[in-house]
Amino acid sequence: MTRRVEGWTPEIAGRNRVKYLALVEAIAEAVAAGDLKPGDRLPTHRGLAWRLGVNTSTVTQAYREAARRHLVSGEIGRGTYVLADSAEAALFALKAPGAGEFGAADVVDLSTNVPATDPEDNALADSLAALLADGEAAALTAYHPPALLRRAAAAGAHWLAGRGLPVRAGDVVPCAGAQQGLLAVLLALAGPGETVLVEASTFPGMKALARQLRLKLHPLPMDGEGITPEGLQAACRQTASRVAVLVPVLQNPTAATMGPERRAAVAEVAQRHGVTVVEDDVYGGLTDTPPLAALLPLHGVVVTGLAKVAAPGLRFGCIAGPSRLLEPVRAEVHATSWPASPLMLAVACRWIEDGTAARHQAWQRAEIAERRRLAERILGRTLAPAPHQWLAVPGDPADVADRARAAGVEVVPAPVFGVGRERPAAVRVSLTAARTRRDLAVGLERLAAVLAS
Repeated sequence: MTRRVEGWTPEIAGRNRVKYLALVEAIAEAVAAGDLKPGDRLPTHRGLAWRLGVNTSTVTQAYREAARRHLVSGEIGRGTYVLADSAEAALFALKAPGAGEFGAADVVDLSTNVPATDPEDNALADSLAALLADGEAAALTAYHPPALLRRAAAAGAHWLAGRGLPVRAGDVVPCAGAQQGLLAVLLALAGPGETVLVEASTFPGMKALARQLRLKLHPLPMDGEGITPEGLQAACRQTASRVAVLVPVLQNPTAATMGPERRAAVAEVAQRHGVTVVEDDVYGGLTDTPPLAALLPLHGVVVTGLAKVAAPGLRFGCIAGPSRLLEPVRAEVHATSWPASPLMLAVACRWIEDGTAARHQAWQRAEIAERRRLAERILGRTLAPAPHQWLAVPGDPADVADRARAAGVEVVPAPVFGVGRERPAAVRVSLTAARTRRDLAVGLERLAAVLAS
């Protein structure tokens, strides 16, 4: 239902010095926080300009830029409306030909965080053949057999043990991928309208969940190791929030990883304030750093899966944590194990049990290392040992992303990830998105030319 928000008057002081961009940032923040909801009709250009004390042309330019960023849609004679589809959702949409000299088929996509593809890998075909040979296929088109769910929980416990987090199978809930797991955990632990603490630049899936669940996001300040303990403590006092969603290892989008001292300090603050840390550990398997939950036995919930280390379409994930936190999650089976395909559960279990997942993990780590060396050579920068890179850029990152697209390479500007007022001048580049290293080199050379111009 359309809701008029004619009285909406954002605070633009202290934001971008360019007034129309400050207004765009305010719109993006209000959408992320749920203050502006899909379908809301924004104030008229003239009315908002009057309340803000700016020229009408400034509001017009801001609405035009917000539409370009897929935040709003303007309809002649009807007004400007908040879109249901977000800028971050557009990352996963089919790419259409742009206005540059390159058609869609010629654009190198370095925008989506997917694992690199091994052209010689036949693991899925082998696993499906084995399921057929074992006579399991028929059972896997029915509802979940209880034995399969128990097997999946045990496989999840085995996978987390390899991450340095020993847990019992009884403390693991299988689910249909990490994003589904986060949804289930937040449904159980955070009610509509509650404030959830997140990194100031957070992953797109978190912003999408906040809109879906009507959660308010509070940004935590970051440095080269992720969130700071001081920032977490200040946020705990300011918001009285009960839940934080963090990516302590290879944070998306910044690739930051907490060192031992930072991990200990953050865990101490969370425990002292009774904050439950929901940890997205999907990239953790690409490192030797254990989950932060190892330091939070009573206040940590881990959500992980195989999408970033094995195959994005293998929708297997697991949720692990202490019984006190896991019981309300376990009770909502329609939000956890029910959406998981029995076929995918069976394949994932096989891969974890027979070492296939670990081999994929090792191959992925080696491939990332090679691609990072290639990127360092082309970009002339020292990069993080991560599948995605957070590159500082000159000027407006949205403009840099537009120019990169026109030059034939897709990257993601910082505003897509931003929560709150901070907007780093950076873009995220996914080194593993390109099909081959040759494709990656082409894309990076195009990006390097844009950054040098």
